[in-house]
Parts: sequence; structure tokens; C-alpha cells
Amino acid sequence: MISRLFFALCMVVSLAAPAELLARASREGQGLLRNTLVEVEISRKQHDYQMPWNRSGGNIRKSAIMIAQGELLTTADGLSDQTMLRAQKEGRGTWSDATIAWVDYHANLAILNVKNPDFWKGLKPVEIAAKVSPSDEFNIHRWRNGNIEVRKAEFSQFTVSDMKLSFVQVAQVELTSDISVVGWGEPIIVNGKLAALATLHTRSTCMATPAPFIRHLLDARKKKQTTHLGFFDFMWQQTENPEIHKALNFPGEPKGVLVIEPARKMGQSNVVRVRDIILQVDGFDIDTQGNYEDPMYGHLILENLATRSRFAGDEVKLKLWRDGQTVEETYRLPKADHRSKLMPDFLFDQEPEYLIVGGLVFQPLSNQYLRSWGDDWKRRAPFRLNYYNNEPVTKERPGLVLLSNVLPDIFNLGYQDTRLLVVDQVNGRKIARLKDLSEALQQPKDGFHVIDFMRGDSLRRMVLDATAEKKATERVLDRYRIEQASVIHQ
Repeated sequence: MISRLFFALCMVVSLAAPAELLARASREGQGLLRNTLVEVEISRKQHDYQMPWNRSGGNIRKSAIMIAQGELLTTADGLSDQTMLRAQKEGRGTWSDATIAWVDYHANLAILNVKNPDFWKGLKPVEIAAKVSPSDEFNIHRWRNGNIEVRKAEFSQFTVSDMKLSFVQVAQVELTSDISVVGWGEPIIVNGKLAALATLHTRSTCMATPAPFIRHLLDARKKKQTTHLGFFDFMWQQTENPEIHKALNFPGEPKGVLVIEPARKMGQSNVVRVRDIILQVDGFDIDTQGNYEDPMYGHLILENLATRSRFAGDEVKLKLWRDGQTVEETYRLPKADHRSKLMPDFLFDQEPEYLIVGGLVFQPLSNQYLRSWGDDWKRRAPFRLNYYNNEPVTKERPGLVLLSNVLPDIFNLGYQDTRLLVVDQVNGRKIARLKDLSEALQQPKDGFHVIDFMRGDSLRRMVLDATAEKKATERVLDRYRIEQASVIHQ
């Protein structure tokens, strides 16, 4: 009987101890961040890329954390097209107007300022960790209903992936946690220091930008250096098939990856060429899968070396196997810029462009437009439009213009069901921007507008009466209650 009682008491103690440890850790975390963690509210314009003349409002709440006197660190996600920005400390009470002091959408980082001096009273900055480790004990913090919520996160892996708002690939830490709906700048704390910022959450997986990358950008900003991210603009494939090395007369054990598309930016086509084998990047050996051994993160894909202690314009040393011999080249990192792509991925802090001509709606073709098909846009959006992501920018064609829709009017009778066609030329002029289209429409051919579409589309040519265009456009704007016929950025 006594032994049974003793066993029961042991079970109670063993179950209570972890609960008490968790409760104590939660209290310690709350005490640590109560005077550091801030909640941010953003009011912003939301654009309808299917009907670009329409806009609505929306609100976002996210986290920010004090890193220095007068500076709050958060992610850039949600800051584009903001109309109001304010911050609140201690989870409740007065809101103070905030402003954006610095934002980098490619890095998904931002610094906010609050002018109200009373806001900063009692707040203390957090230290940003110099490194992160798989053995760290990660905890996600956020304000929730006036209280700080602290949830443990388990380390899964270090990986390299596209930033949430960019095509640039950066080292990320992947965590698992039972916390719900994060990814809005929630700080992830290790031993009282900022270890990462949460950027994305799906089911139980949380992706976060690690502290070393954050320190890298903030240190450069403090020194008033450029913080523009660079990237590798060449394409490569793995070389696990030994026949590739045999074909290129490579001696010894296979290593490195094969270049299949050369560098295009900044006149570097001769620096990285097709059929080159990349053996080393910045002194790091590259294996046949395209990985290198990072001193902090372990095995990572080589793309991370474009942002590891590097910025756009910096030089990267490459060792290549070319034409039967080892050569060394200096590659200069091009600046990441959505506008430099044939189909820009994102458009920040600007209204969507469009041009209405007699009911025909023209827009730039971009991935921002394709995202109007929903979260699964890469599968749901029209394949023939998505395919242009595989096409390079050329001097003749730096962008694409799309006939996205037709608003029915007697002027466009017979074409009213036409949509989603990429424009090739108008009145004999090649079209790459809406500005090109607007100028081409000033020069009709014998009283008609002749619109030619890209080869492969169902309709190749459209002919419209140029003399009736102006009145038709006025009718359409009035009928559909559209304020203006165009928004075209210079």
C-alpha cells in the first residue's frame, strides 16, 4: 500500500515539474520582452489587379521589437502602400503614430520611428544574437489580447529559400511550433537575445530570418553603406551524373555544378559561361549537388553565398573548370530589382498601371497580376502567361503588356470576349510598356488602330476605328463608373 502511494506521488511530481518549468520560462520571457516588444497596426491600400481602377482598405497587425533608442525592427511585409502606421507598447493603451525610417522589401526588413518621446519611456532594446545554433532553445513571442504569448519552437533545419517578397534566396531557419498564425515579424528569442524574425507560417512550420543576416544589414545601414541585396543571375544544374565530367574532361572525383545559362547582368556573359563547372565560390568548395559547407549553418545551397556578408556590387571570387583547365574569375553581384525582370514579381508603393482604350483594358504583365488567381496562382493562372517567367529580358523587350479584359461597348463589338492576350505591336510599333502603347495610339494607320498579339495566341490581330475611340472610351468610363482612363508611371 505504501509503495503504491509513493509511486503515485512520484508520478504527480514528475508531471508537475515540467509544467512548472514551462510556466517559469513563460513568466521570464514575459518579463524580458514586456519592455521591448511592440505591436504595430498598419492601414493600407489594397489594389485589385483584375480591375486596377478599384481599390479598398485593409488593416494588418504585426510585431516589432526595439533594437536601439528610437528604432523598432520589424519585417517589411505589409508596409507597402500604407496610409496609417502606429505603434502600441505593453499590449494595450495609447497608440502612437509611427513612420518608416528604412525599408528593404527584398530583405523583408524595416526600421520604424515613433516621434512621441513618451512612447520610448520604459522601453529597452534587445540584443541581436551574433549566431544561431540547432541546439538553441527557440521561443516565439508576441502580444495577444494584452498579454505576451510565449511558445516554444523546435529546430527543424537551416535552409535557403526565396525571401517572402523577393526572388533573392537567403538562409532561413525552419522551426516547428504549435503557435497559430505567425509570420508577421514575431521575435524568436534565445537566451534573451533576438535569434530570428518570423516571416512565414504554414500549419506547424514557421520560417524565420536568422539574426546574423539581420545584423549584416543593420551594420551596413549604420555605417551608411549600401544594403541592396545581390544575387547570382546565372543558372546551373547538378552534376551527380559522372558522364558530365567525362564529357568535359574533368580529372579526378566529380565536383561542382554545371552552368546551363550564362550571367547576363552588367556585361558578365564572359565571366560565367555555359558549360563552365563551378568548383568554388568565395573559397568554398561546391559539391555535385550545388551545396557548400557553411561555418554556421552547415550544408547550404550555393545561392546563399550571394548574400552571406555580401551586397550588390561586391565582387565574388569563382574557381571554374573551363575548356579543359581551371580558371579564376571575379563576378560582380547584380542588384536585385523586380523591375529588371520581364515579369516583375512584386510592385511596391505604387498603384497598378492600366490603360483603357474604347473598353479594351491594357495592363503590364507581372506576377503581381497573376497573383490575383489566389495563393495557388502558379498552378491556376493561365499557363501561357506564366510561361513568360522563363523568358529573359531583351533590349527590344524589357517588359510585356497584356490585353487583360474588354468592357463591352459597340466600339469593340466582336471582340468583347477577348482577354489575356500579350501585345506584340500597335500601329507598327513594338510594345514593352504602357507608355509605348499610349504613344503608338497617337499614330493610327489610315484612321485605324492595328493591334498585333504575340505568336501562339488564338487571335493575332485586332483592327479598331481610331476616329471613334475617344467617344467610346468616354462612354465606357461613364457606364462602368471609372474615374480615369489610365494610370501610367514614368
